[in-house]
Amino acid sequence: MSQHTLSINGKRYTVDVDSSMPILWVVRDFVGLNGTKFGCGMAQCGACTVHLDGEPVRSCSTPVSAALGKKITTIEGLSEDGDHPVQKAWVEEQVPQCGYCQSGQIMSAAALLKDHPQPTDANIDTYMQGNICRCGTYDRIRKAIHRAASMNDDFTLSKK
Repeated sequence: MSQHTLSINGKRYTVDVDSSMPILWVVRDFVGLNGTKFGCGMAQCGACTVHLDGEPVRSCSTPVSAALGKKITTIEGLSEDGDHPVQKAWVEEQVPQCGYCQSGQIMSAAALLKDHPQPTDANIDTYMQGNICRCGTYDRIRKAIHRAASMNDDFTLSKK
């Protein structure tokens, strides 16, 4: 165990953890941000997706050591009041059913729109393929991503 200072959603946190601990557990158990979900624990489902210096990563398999000196953005840090275009589109398109995968889906979609502000269906399929929705709302997810793209062409990953 050793102390690590991490930048999470624009705030600095010092945690006393092993450097191999996954970011997921630091965010949830040590910082208290529970929006990032544990899904499979093997980086296969995408429920745990966060941004590390603006890039989507699976926090269940990314160690704290990989985040040192970088900015971590969780679903709570995407916007302060849920007004990011992807979040608004998710609500307008009524994407979630059970909702469990949605924070990871939203984080991946926000990163997609940063890289492809006007994505094609092929862009969406490629970028979102690692995010599994057990409820099968993939058509609504695609529709919401297109809606978000039409709302705003300035897709910063966080206002922080």
